[in-house]
Amino acid sequence: MFQIRHFLPALLLMISSISVNATPQAFEVGPDKVEEFPGGKEADPIIGDFLIRNDLIEAVISCDASLRRANMGTFWGAVSPGCLYDLTLKGENNDQLTVFAPSDQKGEVTHVRLVSDGSDGEAVIETFVSGPSNGGIEKTHHYRLKDGMRGLLITSVFRNTASATREAVVKDSIPKLRALHGVGKILVADSNDPAAKVGYACGWIEEEGSSIPSDTVVLNPGEVLRVTRFFAIGTSPADAYGEVAKRQGGTGILFLEVNDEQNGNVSTSEIEIEGQDGSITAYTNEIGEVRISLPPGDYRLSLSDHGRNGVTHQVTIHENKDTVTVLKVGPVSVVGLNITDEEGGSLPCKVQFIGIDGTPSPNLGPNNRAHGCLDQYHSHVGQFSVQLDPGKYRVVVTHGIEFNHISKEIELATGETELIEGTLSRVVDTTGMISADFHNHSTPSGDNVCGTDDRIMNLAAEQVEFAPTTEHNRLYDWAPHIERLGLVEKMKTLPGLELTGGGAHFNAFPFDPVPFTQDGGSPVWNKDPRITALTLHNFQGRNPDRWIHLNHPDMPENFLDWNKDGIQDGGYQGLAALIDGNEVWREDILDPGPVRVEKLVGNKEVVRYNRQFIWLQLLNYGHRYTAIAVSDAHTVHGNGVGGWRTYIPSGTDSPPEIDWKEILRNAKAGQVTITNGPYLEVSTLDGTLPGGTVRAVDSLPVKVKVQCTDWIDIDRIQILVNSRQVEELNFTRESHPEWFSDGVVKFDRTIDVPLGSDSHLIVVAWGENHDLSTGYGSSWQSRMNPCAYSNPIYVDYDGHGFEPNGDSLGYPLPVGKMTVDQAKAILGIDPDKED
Repeated sequence: MFQIRHFLPALLLMISSISVNATPQAFEVGPDKVEEFPGGKEADPIIGDFLIRNDLIEAVISCDASLRRANMGTFWGAVSPGCLYDLTLKGENNDQLTVFAPSDQKGEVTHVRLVSDGSDGEAVIETFVSGPSNGGIEKTHHYRLKDGMRGLLITSVFRNTASATREAVVKDSIPKLRALHGVGKILVADSNDPAAKVGYACGWIEEEGSSIPSDTVVLNPGEVLRVTRFFAIGTSPADAYGEVAKRQGGTGILFLEVNDEQNGNVSTSEIEIEGQDGSITAYTNEIGEVRISLPPGDYRLSLSDHGRNGVTHQVTIHENKDTVTVLKVGPVSVVGLNITDEEGGSLPCKVQFIGIDGTPSPNLGPNNRAHGCLDQYHSHVGQFSVQLDPGKYRVVVTHGIEFNHISKEIELATGETELIEGTLSRVVDTTGMISADFHNHSTPSGDNVCGTDDRIMNLAAEQVEFAPTTEHNRLYDWAPHIERLGLVEKMKTLPGLELTGGGAHFNAFPFDPVPFTQDGGSPVWNKDPRITALTLHNFQGRNPDRWIHLNHPDMPENFLDWNKDGIQDGGYQGLAALIDGNEVWREDILDPGPVRVEKLVGNKEVVRYNRQFIWLQLLNYGHRYTAIAVSDAHTVHGNGVGGWRTYIPSGTDSPPEIDWKEILRNAKAGQVTITNGPYLEVSTLDGTLPGGTVRAVDSLPVKVKVQCTDWIDIDRIQILVNSRQVEELNFTRESHPEWFSDGVVKFDRTIDVPLGSDSHLIVVAWGENHDLSTGYGSSWQSRMNPCAYSNPIYVDYDGHGFEPNGDSLGYPLPVGKMTVDQAKAILGIDPDKED
């Protein structure tokens, strides 16, 4: 029987909150009131913003400070003062909204100000744009709130102050929410992670002289248009929809309870509610219930829940009446995991659930979250459970590239729990080195919606030990997230940023974020990368230990042809001396040529630059910055962490004890190897590491050791001398089978490298006949060949110091905007002989 008593406390609380004559509030937040700001995944308040709240909700309206924007990706650089930035249920600290821009409000405003603090019963904040500053269209937006409202009434008034007709944009902008769609006259949207259980809805309201507009309206001189919408929040899109629907007309209430006979009420169900105007999604609460308002009519309820049978049900909603429904579901099927390290401690891990023998692989959720991203689950602890539909699966558990893996086939029965227990052992010995990733992102960057906690879980699951914080154009620190997740013993971070614009991007750290300021106090990017690099060197005081590197570089523009006019001019001259590192990584390190020609769909040909080959060319012209490998992750599945990483010497193997100054000092010295799987060690007999210079005549013995975990293998070692692939230094399992092994240690030899001049030496480990599919499954990294390579060891042959030889490796140094014909010409491709 439906337990309506569960709703009585909430209803009584609502009634009591109204009856005590509480008033809404609105005020500008100063430095002494920042603790009043609501929190959440997308919360972006700064000092000077306006807080407006009542008994049910809290919201933030952005102030008119310089460069005010929610983040870099909101309208891609356009400022958005006077917009709704944050909206959460009161006390929940669960903001999932990036921005609501009424009538596409963006750009500078005349003012944002407090109109009413709420003491008269209605709180009001005003955004005003004068006509002369806006092409003749004067705009006023009023954000209005009374107690008992689970959303904001937002009224916009447009007045044509020009002497001719003008067009006014009325359509609202709600970027970066999931499943934004119209249901009748109401827009609804879900959080990017449905587990947040927050939805938003917006609809036009015919009241107080407001009309229902079209997307754009033409106004005659002096003409005025007034529109009002209600922007609501709920515990689901359906819940928020109901709040708007009540404002638009009569509704009834659907009370829904979901339970199974074994375990009682079910809190994990998703219910799709389909009516004549479309479909909306509801989520059961912690006691398995849903309470929403719906317009009168017939509705089809479709319940889904991982690990349970689906249920459908028809209901009819009547105006001003309650409809009570109980949905019975079957027992849940669960996979439980207990993954430990060799000491029995809980171990973060990644789990793949791969359907076999006709069972489809599951879709556990969107690719931007850790706890259920497509067919994977990334966990910051080793003990957890995952609801999974009955069937046959291959379950693969990994913890990065240094640990072995577990692979087990299971048949999961209806209502049963299958337990997978196991120990992941660190089989690759990386003593004295730490794994690092200098480039990753989460939702504060603005160009993605991956939760910051999800990024940290992703890093921990893939066993990255040192990961500086590098959000786009925002000084930020992941340390509080790491501490809250209990991962202090597993990884370390530094506060920093990626400084980004329409040209060269830079990562730099450490810096000190300034809380509750625009972009955390970030500096401003400049088109000239030398100015940006100098800014980063000197910002917050010059710090000789600070690291600065160039991201996913446009090698021709940066170093060869700054304006891409096809003329070699040295690029931004002096830039190479201003950076410590450069992201010149990919597994095509052995591919010849600075460019390649690719065919797209429809046989259209495009030119792609091979930044690795260009780096090899530029080494011969004296470039000495450190090559690093990064993930540049923006999601968890797919563009996630782990596919590439950098190994750097460290005086400790314990992440919390990492000395960041030592790490960055060694990275600047080039003592770095980069990999997507194999662990490569390279040195000379006297212990000189990559990045160092050694004196040698005639030949140099080089120690090369490669280790791989049990799901990675290599079959080739190639040594590059002055960036050239020397045939005599190409060793494969086929040509030298006795040099390769099948255990963890795949290769361990001292190789004598012949010399005839000053040289730099790079060692490449390669898996020509292997891939990374075991560790990455359905993610694109599976298709990569295992690959690792070192930074150069420099050899002074004549005792006068190392001198680069100026060899461009048989190809001209490439210029910008190369045409397909030009690329084919330097590659020696005859267009007349192509198939």
